[in-house]
Amino acid sequence: MALEWVVLGYAAGAEAIMVLLLTIPGLDGIRKGLIAVTRNLLKPLLSVVPFCLFLLMDIYWKYETRPHCESPDSCSPSEQLRHQKSIIKSQRNALLIAAALIFYWILYSVTGLVVRIEQLNQRLKARRD
Repeated sequence: MALEWVVLGYAAGAEAIMVLLLTIPGLDGIRKGLIAVTRNLLKPLLSVVPFCLFLLMDIYWKYETRPHCESPDSCSPSEQLRHQKSIIKSQRNALLIAAALIFYWILYSVTGLVVRIEQLNQRLKARRD
């Protein structure tokens, strides 16, 4: 299952880098190319959403089927430690899922705004000429 989290981490990282490149001022020379690449990648990156839902269901299933230690004597210290590590990993993975979904939404919104700004700039330029 570790490969799924690596893929999700790379997808979130790619989304964050694209958002950063689209919002950095001073990249006007390559902005059109960045916009084209980002718009072409939005549809394939949409697959992150169902993938995140699947991984959320996996976290929920692990949470529901975890061993329950009602009293301190019912579980050994190693089982308690393994359970605590599992909870920490699940929390980390939930944060990764949230980051991937938020970065996709931000990337989609920023790309739409940048495209709209480019269109408005072209209209202004056409009216001036």
